[in-house]
Amino acid sequence: MRVNSNTKARTRAAAGLTVAALAAGATAGAGPATAQPKAAPAAPAAAAAAADCSAAYRIEQKLSSGTTWRMCWRYDGKAGLVLEKISYQPKGEPKPIRVLNSARLGQIHVPYDDGSVEYDDLTGFDFAQGLMNLAPGECPGGTIKTVKVPDSWNEDPNVKGLCTTTRSRGHAYRMQGDTANKVFQAQGKDLLVYTVNQVGWYEYMTEWRFQDDGTITMNVGATGSLSWDDYDAGDGRGWPIGKGASAKATSHSHNAFWRLDFALDGSTKNRVEQYDSSVSAPTRGQRAPTTKTTRTKVTKETAGDSKAYRWWRMVSATGKNKDGHARSYEIVPGVTTKYPGRSYTKRDLYVTQYNKCELFASHNPGNCGPGAGKSVDKWVNGQTLTHPVVWMNIGFHHIARDEDQQPMPVHWQGFSIAPRDVTAMNPLTPAELGWQNGHWRPRR
Repeated sequence: MRVNSNTKARTRAAAGLTVAALAAGATAGAGPATAQPKAAPAAPAAAAAAADCSAAYRIEQKLSSGTTWRMCWRYDGKAGLVLEKISYQPKGEPKPIRVLNSARLGQIHVPYDDGSVEYDDLTGFDFAQGLMNLAPGECPGGTIKTVKVPDSWNEDPNVKGLCTTTRSRGHAYRMQGDTANKVFQAQGKDLLVYTVNQVGWYEYMTEWRFQDDGTITMNVGATGSLSWDDYDAGDGRGWPIGKGASAKATSHSHNAFWRLDFALDGSTKNRVEQYDSSVSAPTRGQRAPTTKTTRTKVTKETAGDSKAYRWWRMVSATGKNKDGHARSYEIVPGVTTKYPGRSYTKRDLYVTQYNKCELFASHNPGNCGPGAGKSVDKWVNGQTLTHPVVWMNIGFHHIARDEDQQPMPVHWQGFSIAPRDVTAMNPLTPAELGWQNGHWRPRR
């Protein structure tokens, strides 16, 4: 079981699991981050074009590959970090391309296998108030911003808790040249934005990765400590922790929701499309099976499930790339264990019509009108989509193991959105290959 957050905050040091201890080397803390040289600042004109918020709440990073990401941030009393007015400007684009109005967590639902308890960490267990101070070593090569936490249960509400830094992710591409004597390759760079929030025994790392190729990846990583109060095998199947089998940790799930409010090219009038492919056995005269892909225009609110040969994209209503193709972002689900125990966790994706009071996937605190319900599944009721909002549900079933103590290694869950026709070519294309748009034969 969890203890009250206020009490826990004052007694946590006794357990020896403070963030300071993490920074001293007890765990990999901000594991995915690696130190990078300071990137060159963006040109003043470009900065002015995206000055949608004051300097204190602006994040702007030009990566060494030439891509610039810009956004504003704020801190919500329940959702924690909220990123807004997110734009992407790869090299060669004359101005920033707006991607999202806002991006935020929509809930972390934690039901225990024995049915004894379940938690809604954002709306019911002080997730936002558990923002942790970060040591410099947890934000290598970056900047730690101070956050004023609403309704803080600490004497000082100002927490050095928002890290922005850059990292390498390995190869962005590799291609052997036509003459076999040249290799085109580049190492990808990311802007990494993250916070750490303590809830009960857990410490959640909420991570946003903005890649130089336009991809955005959002992850939640759970670390911290196993709850020794749960060493009772209350689920009847708990995993033995420690010597013998006297202490068994109760298994549970983490069902993380994200809420994405798209605004491609600055417009919220985006279109949603679903693509499904079917594979048929070879017929007479064919040497291999055939695959047919069909597009379904999603015009009304929907709830969907990820499966093989299915994907979704959000299409701009106003913007096209230099080839005349509509810009869009494809939704790329991550690995998930879907929890069937609640109505709102039974589907992987929801698309709802924007409503300013629909903010959390479960136990939504706002009054959204008569019969609106308190969870995202209740909001899918046939409205026409003129301003679609995407909710993504990624689950993780945590069956503890000996290696989870002590501290517990980070277990990650998340998904991505990837650009599809946002630019006419790979935004990282070297100048030498820029002529190859739509054909590959050498120029004569």
